[in-house]
Amino acid sequence: MKDYDESTAFLGQWGRFQQVVFFLLCASIVPNGLGAFSVVFLTDIPRHHCLIPEENLTQDWRDAIIPIEVVNGKREQSRCSRYRLDVVRNLSAQGFIPGRDVNLTDLEQEGCVDGWSYSKDIYQSTLVSEFDLVCSDQWKQPFTSTACFLGFLVGSFISGQLSDRFGRKPVFFTTMAVQTTFSFCQAFSPSWTVFTILIFFNGFGQISNYVSGFVLGTEILTGDVRVIFSSMGVCLGFAIGYMILPLVAFFLRDWKSLLLAISLPGVLYIPLWWFIPESPRWLLSQGRVEEAEAIVRKAAKTNRVEAPTVIFKDYRAHDDDPQEHLNVISLVKTQSVRSTTVILCLVGRTCGCCRADDLETVQECVCCRELAKVQALNGNHGGSCITQHPGFEAVCLNEYVLDVAYSYYQQNHGHLNKPPHEYV
Repeated sequence: MKDYDESTAFLGQWGRFQQVVFFLLCASIVPNGLGAFSVVFLTDIPRHHCLIPEENLTQDWRDAIIPIEVVNGKREQSRCSRYRLDVVRNLSAQGFIPGRDVNLTDLEQEGCVDGWSYSKDIYQSTLVSEFDLVCSDQWKQPFTSTACFLGFLVGSFISGQLSDRFGRKPVFFTTMAVQTTFSFCQAFSPSWTVFTILIFFNGFGQISNYVSGFVLGTEILTGDVRVIFSSMGVCLGFAIGYMILPLVAFFLRDWKSLLLAISLPGVLYIPLWWFIPESPRWLLSQGRVEEAEAIVRKAAKTNRVEAPTVIFKDYRAHDDDPQEHLNVISLVKTQSVRSTTVILCLVGRTCGCCRADDLETVQECVCCRELAKVQALNGNHGGSCITQHPGFEAVCLNEYVLDVAYSYYQQNHGHLNKPPHEYV
């Protein structure tokens, strides 16, 4: 049997069919960019202090009841304590003036037993102000984003297995529905616990949709178009999403409104079901040759080219030996695949996840385009450099990884003229 790319070469690389698949899949990544960084705005901590109930206090005491603390060299109101309200009430009723008649440092303090008052200078409300994720419950604020990225982790492991079994297209649209549904439901969370559970499944849907869309595109597209899609197309779609997010958050200062706005785009992608086909490569791997040929023939009609009578000639659904089922263990079974796995693990481990405030790490990294060279050293000349990962501003490749790849290449293919990091 011919290689898939050879069998479908008559379609060309950039016909109307490929253009539709390319741009629709890139557009489908935009909600992932919107959702991945939304937690930055949803869980931001507004300025706050202890709530002072409507009491018969003089204005002097109302202004002085919140202790002043020095934080990072600046004087500001305490966020988690106040002077005991009953004591202040008695002093106010007796006509004492704070700071003149009473030394405030001698007064006993208490926690925010009546709740907190939150500034609305920037946000009308956030998850923090809605569920009081401050002071003793402040750990819940970062844990919220942790739950989201735990969903990313689980989705990264499971999504590939699901799409291998049920198909790229069903998993792609199912996870898009999961992402949209759980984003919508988060806006109606009655408690922080419910919100955290929902954001976990939202994260699961986001990364699963991203991965399945990525795989679907790389399997349908061929040649240089596949490289552009995998290295730039999906990254631009994701980047557009998180560039739009601050604009949306600027106009929608309430966390519930922001979540509803983020979830709505998912509904717009329902018609894509009739425009994005299943992966012919996956259909062939399942022995569904007729379905794969039907998709390719429809693509040929869209591109206005003539398809051969038999597209996938001499195709056998199964070899004489039982088909081998691959799993995680397959990554370490053979020496060549094991070496590739180790190198890619080192890439992931030594990649500097460079956020905007981590300029020192950015400067010390080698540009991520060198990942393509690592793949080339490993014999994967059709690979591409994935320069953008969800949740990170940039991904840089440590020079050490290039040296590891260089050593591996020497052992298996001979010597290069110079070490790989000198090609930068």
